[in-house]
Amino acid sequence: MFSLFILLFERVGLIILIAYLLLNMPSFKQRLTNRKKWSTQALLILIFGLFAIISNFSGIEIQNGEVSSNILLAKLSEQASSVNTRTLTIGISGITGGPIVGVAVGAISGIVRFYQGGIDPQVYVFSSLFIGLAAGLYGQKFIKKESFPLPAKGALMGAGVEMIQMACILLFSSSFTGAWQLVRSIILPMTLINSFGVAVFLSIIHTAQRQELQAKAIQTHDVLELANATLPYFRSGLDERSCKKAAEIIKKFMKVSAVSITDKEQILAHVGVGSDHHLPSHEISTDLSHDALHTGEIKEAHSHEEIGCDVPGCLLEAAIVIPLKTARGIVGTLKLYFTDAEELTFVERQLAVGLGNIFSSQIELGEAEVQARLLQDAEIKSLQAQVNPHFFFNAINTISALIRVDSEKARKLLIQLSQFFRSNLQGARKNLIPLEKELEQVKSYQLLEQARFPDRYTVHLEIEEGLEKIVVPPFIVQILVENAFKHAFRSRKTDNHVWINISKKEDGVNIQVQDNGTGLPDNIVQQLGKEVISSQKGTGSALENLNRRLVSLFGEKACLTFDSSQEGTLVSCLIPMKKESD
Repeated sequence: MFSLFILLFERVGLIILIAYLLLNMPSFKQRLTNRKKWSTQALLILIFGLFAIISNFSGIEIQNGEVSSNILLAKLSEQASSVNTRTLTIGISGITGGPIVGVAVGAISGIVRFYQGGIDPQVYVFSSLFIGLAAGLYGQKFIKKESFPLPAKGALMGAGVEMIQMACILLFSSSFTGAWQLVRSIILPMTLINSFGVAVFLSIIHTAQRQELQAKAIQTHDVLELANATLPYFRSGLDERSCKKAAEIIKKFMKVSAVSITDKEQILAHVGVGSDHHLPSHEISTDLSHDALHTGEIKEAHSHEEIGCDVPGCLLEAAIVIPLKTARGIVGTLKLYFTDAEELTFVERQLAVGLGNIFSSQIELGEAEVQARLLQDAEIKSLQAQVNPHFFFNAINTISALIRVDSEKARKLLIQLSQFFRSNLQGARKNLIPLEKELEQVKSYQLLEQARFPDRYTVHLEIEEGLEKIVVPPFIVQILVENAFKHAFRSRKTDNHVWINISKKEDGVNIQVQDNGTGLPDNIVQQLGKEVISSQKGTGSALENLNRRLVSLFGEKACLTFDSSQEGTLVSCLIPMKKESD
């Protein structure tokens, strides 16, 4: 019995070795991820059918209790039986591919065993079919879950199908006495070998899957880190500076021989081998890149000739070219080069394709951000242009009246009006200006208004030290002061005060404009800055425009807040603290 176990162990070793080689082939592992497909099942029937034939021909002949081990067991004596790994092969095929594969492989194995002859060969046809069906039904449960049984459960299943084999020998043999003698001598080694073989096969599958998951996890981490590192450069657009930085990062992460990025006409960056002749600003020289740009398809080359570089002595032997696409079409290419053609493997190919898609999305995102900024700038310019124009007419009328009475004062006011008008033009061209410029605008406005209404308004300015150079949206303070002058005091001619307070906060700069006017009704306060309102005091359109500008530039946190009572109104907003250099 021990010698039989050793001989069977040798046969199992051959099957396990072939299985190990198969499970390390990427194409076969890929097939195992979709075992429901007919093409996959046909492939499994072919592979395990060959395994079954090998198992039959590598069997061990037993006659009258004597074990005879031949290299190739093509034909059995009439009174001989065969002990082999056929049951193991059929069981594994059913567990792996389901009932169709199991029964088909069982049929192939049973037919081959029948033609080998020996005692009651028809018994092994029945047992092969039953084993294939039982193992297939068991494996079907795991196929639905897209998984495989654990090795321990597989070992139990291996022992189970061997029991089916022994039961068929006892039930269908012509001589029960002879069958019992055979079963008694082979049941233990056959059961142990079958359990061991199934467990080892499933262990190889689980190990391969774990290694693949680990590799995918590492690749995913690298891809995410690479995408994060290159994001600022691809989002800024395809230019030589950003592409060179991105190419250096890609080469570092991918560990390829060279990385090249092009637009539709010229090389923007080339880092690594070949950088002495694949130069930025030069026209694209390789036929491979031209083909990728023309067809929009990924192109591969596995030789220097296929790359199409016409420079003698170029060391680049393999390449993959991925077109970079956005909504407006192909905008360039990403090229990965190798000095050894064997380095361009399935893994590198899949990784390059994924990175090409990520980089294309990053470029498209950058283009979308540019368009969004342009639209935002256009909207802000439109809102700024809506500053109340009739102020200019009032100021001109005031100066005109003063010319005859006090020409010197009229001259000074004209200078202030000129400065005010110039600041308006500058504000219409910029989204942000220094705070000191904005306060000059407020002063000019105050002097022009005081010329119209002498001693009616008093403005108090309190600004925290160090904030003079921060940038603010144009007219942000002037509009709030103008709004207080026009609407806060009704017809009151004295004791009208406006306080401007600008101070640092933890999360920005707080701008406050407060008056001691008559206040506003609650329903008006709730609408201010959000919509144009119908009121005897005005429409609130200037505040609405200002509020929209603040939100466009800084987000919802920067919107105006209003606090009003009979003692006056306080308008405030919180903006980020930035300087012009930022």
